[in-house]
Amino acid sequence: MANTYKLIASNTVGSGGVASVTFSSISTAFTDLKVYCSTRNTTSGNAFYIKPNGSTSNITNIRLYASGTSTASYSGTDLFAYMNRSTYTASTFDNTEIYFPNYRSANFKPISVDNTTETNASATEMALMGALWSDTSAITSLEFAPTSGTFAEHTTFYLYGIKNS
Repeated sequence: MANTYKLIASNTVGSGGVASVTFSSISTAFTDLKVYCSTRNTTSGNAFYIKPNGSTSNITNIRLYASGTSTASYSGTDLFAYMNRSTYTASTFDNTEIYFPNYRSANFKPISVDNTTETNASATEMALMGALWSDTSAITSLEFAPTSGTFAEHTTFYLYGIKNS
């Protein structure tokens, strides 16, 4: 990894799972933020919300999605990533990368999400999402919360700061 990346914080979910993971008081010392996570739900829920500054408002997105042999595109007004369901192959987790360029800017914030779930079966899903958070506030916290259920034990989140230098 480039030496301009710096691990700001990490979170590994313990026994029993958790309803959400939050990184707060994010430093303003960086140009961009990147989150790498590996998630699994304790129920059949298959997605989690990404909430900059706890917000689910003023978000628009477009995403490309593929599962097995089918593909589709969608647009919406939320920011989320897919994750492995409890019904998927035991002990498998998805892989997600979330990028927040220019997170301190007084402009609207573009966000990209690259996501792959893993089932060791035919239900593997892949998605790419481009989103816009139409808010001029600097991102100072990030919350991740399943759309239903809880994050399973061993789910991980890593928050990196990136310096443009």
